[in-house]
Amino acid sequence: MAVFTLPPEMISFYKKNIEFITAHSVDPDKRRYASEVEAPRHYIDIDHYSKDGQNPFELMPRRWLDAVEKYSEDTLIAYGIVPWHIASMTIWLTSSFEKGNANDVLRLSAEIGHYIGDAHVPLHTTENYNGQLTGQRGIHGLWESRIPELRADDYDYLVGQAKYIDRPLDAAWNAVEESHSFVDSVLFLEKLVSQQTPTDQKYAFEQRGASTVKQYSQGFALAYDRSMKKMVELRMRKAITMVGSIWYTAWINAGQPNLELLGEKVDLETIAEENKKTEEAFSKGKIKGREHDH
Repeated sequence: MAVFTLPPEMISFYKKNIEFITAHSVDPDKRRYASEVEAPRHYIDIDHYSKDGQNPFELMPRRWLDAVEKYSEDTLIAYGIVPWHIASMTIWLTSSFEKGNANDVLRLSAEIGHYIGDAHVPLHTTENYNGQLTGQRGIHGLWESRIPELRADDYDYLVGQAKYIDRPLDAAWNAVEESHSFVDSVLFLEKLVSQQTPTDQKYAFEQRGASTVKQYSQGFALAYDRSMKKMVELRMRKAITMVGSIWYTAWINAGQPNLELLGEKVDLETIAEENKKTEEAFSKGKIKGREHDH
């Protein structure tokens, strides 16, 4: 959907490659099981840094080097780096536009959209990311997957035009801070709807291909969605707007190159090789972080 926020100078190139961008937007999730450095890029457990009820966003420096100096790089990696990663990828995407590298532009455009989407999910901003600390295990998939699965066809994806973002790092932090402001409501409302739902109606067995799986019932998921007053849809709309705006910002910062000169073909072997190089560039030795199933 972010493709349709772009100006005429960009939309043709992106529309021609929309299937590739859609298919490869999930690559970061696939890498989490093959790369030791991938998982922290998807979240930030900002409440870990809260002390004595203080606002963690007032305690955490937004600039990476300042945050490293205050908390150490190992600590930051252990509890997530999504806003900094979005800012870094914006710089890399800008460089790819400048070099006229179609493969890199498409690969980075697809992947940055994934991280921006993660930054707009409230449960990607808390240590209680799956309700495991409050007896609500499974809420992550309920909010992020089950509700969109049931409701996505009804969402309004007309979000307007992409806009230039003067400070991508601040935009990423603002997205995280807004997402985190919904965490209490996400958890409280799930408990409330659970209390109002008969135990035998909260879950259901559904056929998925050749398998029968237990998951949240449609009735429970939709009741939870109604209680949140379109929160999932509104966060998705914000994410779409930011994805298009980051693409647009990188293109502007690169000098507005003629994207028609990049061509339409995508070399999958080159994409795979560039992914490998990116992983090697990210890695600074073996990074040890706690297991996180965001």
